[in-house]
Parts: sequence; structure tokens; C-alpha cells
Amino acid sequence: MASPADLELVSVTKRYGQTVAVDGIDLRIPAGTYCCLLGPSGCGKTSTLRMIAGHEIASDGDIVLGASNITELPPAARGTAMMFQSYALFPHLSVLDNVAFALRMRGVAKAERHRRARELLALVDMTAFADRLPAQLSGGQQQRVALARALITEPQILLLDEPLSALDPFLRVRMRAELKRLQRELGISFIHVTHGQDEAMALADLVVLMNRGRIEQQGSPREVFNAPRTEFTARFMGGHNIIADAGRRIAVRTDRMRVSRDGAGLSVMVTEVEYQGAYVLATLAPDDGEPLTAQLAEAEFDAAPFAVGDRVRLGWDAEAAHVLA
Repeated sequence: MASPADLELVSVTKRYGQTVAVDGIDLRIPAGTYCCLLGPSGCGKTSTLRMIAGHEIASDGDIVLGASNITELPPAARGTAMMFQSYALFPHLSVLDNVAFALRMRGVAKAERHRRARELLALVDMTAFADRLPAQLSGGQQQRVALARALITEPQILLLDEPLSALDPFLRVRMRAELKRLQRELGISFIHVTHGQDEAMALADLVVLMNRGRIEQQGSPREVFNAPRTEFTARFMGGHNIIADAGRRIAVRTDRMRVSRDGAGLSVMVTEVEYQGAYVLATLAPDDGEPLTAQLAEAEFDAAPFAVGDRVRLGWDAEAAHVLA
């Protein structure tokens, strides 16, 4: 595998006619980082990934990998490899020949490209399926083959476009762990586009949350979740209430809310109580403003239960509140 390298985007912009998809972003991804580009549809994350891959050319700015400016290089000359959302396997080729295909295009002899392809299939635990066709594989198996095919070119960075979206929830969680294991073993950067905050939180060393073509916030999953700087971040990451407090907007994690029968706090009506196993999720409506949510440990709720229609008090500690820009 190629040596890992830092990636830097400097004032990178992408325009499609009059539409600005990516708006002058600056981003540095250190070598060996698992980075998730996160955000809603249309935020610019996929355009950013495609510019790094060379499938789109930046309208302005520079993309630098290691010591090389790769902004205008063709995809095959960049030191990156991309795994597409659809996997895009060749239906008429065996698993082995699918994985070996890029080396075939480079003129590598059959014995050597097959040897290398078998190494990659072993890495993704697909050796036993080398002679099968893609149609004879499950979705998760096809994904492993697509991963091996992308890695055979020994990229410095692997780019993944919503790689888990086609999988069922159980397999998605399993493949999440597999991606993280592979990234650790290979030591190269993975840049993974997703709209799922749970996926980003589980995988990333670096979360880059995008909104309307710009970077809204970036940092470790804990930093972004625990200290949202804007209302957009707090709402998109989830698990927070947005509350108007003394003329400012604050975010408070739902599991930091306190619910009591009396005492200090906001007077609210209980409108929903959902049992979630280890915790209880309560929806609470103040007299004015949007509904709020409290996540209570099962034992805490059982010690002082309440029901839909009850009036309770909702409070939080001052250190649990983050003032939003």
C-alpha cells in the first residue's frame, strides 16, 4: 500500500452554472485519518468528494495531496481511489477479475494481477468467493469486493460515497466496524460521505459537517456533538434541545435534562412517553415554543414515573448549556 499523505483543500469552490455547490472551503485531513463528510442532501459533500477524486474539476481553489497539487489531474493519476455507492461491479467478470481489473488496464500480467487480487480478497475475507459472479453475492459481499477493487491500486486515500446506504440496518453496523478495521490496518485516510450522523459518530476521527456548500463545523465526533456552535449543528447531530434562554439560544443535550414533579424549572406538559429499553424518552411541551425532549435512565424514570397529560418541571445544570451563534 502507498504511503499515507495529508490532504488539503484550499479555498475550493464548485459551480454548476449559476449554482454554487461548494463555496470556498478550506479543509486539512491529516494522513491516516478516517474523515466523514456529513450533511443533508445538497450540502456539497458529494461534490467535494468528487473533486478530490477528479470526477469533477474545482471551479476555484487547490487540492493538494502530500507534496503534489492534484487539482487538475485525471482520476487515475491522483493517488486516490473511489468506491461508488452502487459498487459498479462488472456483472460478466468473476470476483477475482473484478478486483484485478485496474491492474489489467495497466498491463500487469495475469499471474501477477491475480496474485495481488487474491491478497486483497483475503484482506476483506472474500477468498472463498473468488470464482463467483457479482449476481451470486449478497449486498455486503458485493461491497467487500468493491472495496478490494478500489484498494488494489494502492491509493494514498480511499474515497467512499455513501458506502453503507444500500445495506440493511444490521449489516450496516457490521460493515461499519469492518471499514474502521480496514482503515486502521492499511493506515491510509478514508474519506466517507454520509448523511447519517450515527455512522459518522461511530467511524470518524474527523467529522466535517457541511451546510449549503460550506463547512458548518469540524472536529472529533465528541467535539461536534458535545459542543455544537450553531443551531444547525445541534439540530443535525440530534440529541439536543434548542431553548430560548435570557435572550439567547442555547443547546442542551436531552440526556442532561432533569424532570421533576415540583421545584425550579420550566413548566411543561408531558405529551409522549416512549420506553426505549435502557432509557425512557419523554416529549414535553412548554406553554409557548417548540416541544422539548428528555432522555431519562430507566431507573430514574421508575423512581418517579409520569404519564402523558401530567404537568412537570424541566430543568438543566448551567454547565450543560452551550450558547449558539
